[in-house]
Amino acid sequence: MGCGCNKITREEIMKIIEEQNVHFFRLQFVDILGYMKNIAIPLSQIEKALDGKMMFDGSSIDGFVRINESDMYLKPDYDTFTVLPWRNQTGSNAARIICDVYKADGTPFEGCPRNNLKRVLKDAKEMGYTMNVGTEAEFFLFEQKDDGSASTTTHDVAGYFDVDPDDRGINCRREIIETLESMGFEIEASHHEVAEGQHEVNFKYADALTAADNTVTFKWVVRSIASEYGLHATFMPKPVFGINGSGMHTNQSLFNADGTNAFYDENGPLQLSETAYKYIAGLTKNAAGFVAVTNPLVNSYKRLVPGYEAPVYVAWSASNRSALIRIPASRGVGTRTEVRCPDPTCNPYLAFAMMLNSGLDGVKNNLEAPSSVDQDIFSMTAAEKKAAGIDSLPANLKEALDVLKDNPIAKEALGDHIFEMYLENKEKEWDSYRTAVTDWELDTYLNKY
Repeated sequence: MGCGCNKITREEIMKIIEEQNVHFFRLQFVDILGYMKNIAIPLSQIEKALDGKMMFDGSSIDGFVRINESDMYLKPDYDTFTVLPWRNQTGSNAARIICDVYKADGTPFEGCPRNNLKRVLKDAKEMGYTMNVGTEAEFFLFEQKDDGSASTTTHDVAGYFDVDPDDRGINCRREIIETLESMGFEIEASHHEVAEGQHEVNFKYADALTAADNTVTFKWVVRSIASEYGLHATFMPKPVFGINGSGMHTNQSLFNADGTNAFYDENGPLQLSETAYKYIAGLTKNAAGFVAVTNPLVNSYKRLVPGYEAPVYVAWSASNRSALIRIPASRGVGTRTEVRCPDPTCNPYLAFAMMLNSGLDGVKNNLEAPSSVDQDIFSMTAAEKKAAGIDSLPANLKEALDVLKDNPIAKEALGDHIFEMYLENKEKEWDSYRTAVTDWELDTYLNKY
């Protein structure tokens, strides 16, 4: 049940609603920037919702539509239905279901990120491939101020893989895991991350659509449970200067129609197939052109700097964690590429679509992967990097947006509507940042000049 893990029918959902005394229902969807939205409805409206007849005003969602074309419908994906473990009140439960956004004429809305990912996955399927994805979203747990707002005060002094009493997030993290498991997630591992107050929970890979659903659900659960512990969970890429930021390493692989891993070749170099090398070539070619989507904030580029384990150099390796793309050791069904630049503030539906189309660009056009870089890129000189043909990712959101505009596959991966609305929103964000007067400027200049 839930998370796309099993197929479930309308009748089975109605039975669960009755058996578990579900009185409230959340119809969830995601906007262009990746924010989870929902419409909460009472028990009396559940059958109408399951029939896809719930209407909402699309013009009220930033980046969706103009006011004269605002009527939209939410079409539920039954496989995402789940009861919410932390929403039990006096014996009555709440449940959620993730929806696709449809226009009034009954056609899929092209500005819905979930619809867009489905479209891109359908194109890949016509080439004979399905995409599997596993995300590793890191987050910080900070103390809340007396007024309930977030601070950047960490609640522990633990480091990588530390245990209690130093890791005071263990109880919160355990409840996060128990909640996710009860919602259908298969949790593989959890641990304290490198920085104080930083954590990671790893769950099993899934097909790309389910993985995107799982990623947005995961972030929602983490923030909800942390709040119950009086903590603020943030997926902000670089909330504290001078320590590691939070990434979302994105493991991805293509599978053939017969269920075999298209990246695995027992007799190939590194036991990787030609398809894998072409996919790597596509990723490296297009990396600078998708980073505005995988790393969407002004703050994202404060993480993407040398010295904090964040990949800023466009290269690949089977062993080198300073490279943008790593090939984990697992082979056979587990053969995959790990793209290390994304951060957890990205809209996963858009990020997966961009990375998939980038990789398939290499497959379609028989691109040749550059040579792997197995030395520590952080220790290489500028001349050594240039000689090795290693480029850097864009240094800020403005540079990333400029490259996105010039990336020929971006509009193909996002569709015209999302491409234009995304750029419009992000250019406004950059302009707001560019014209803001920051504390750094006041601290540095106010008393001097």
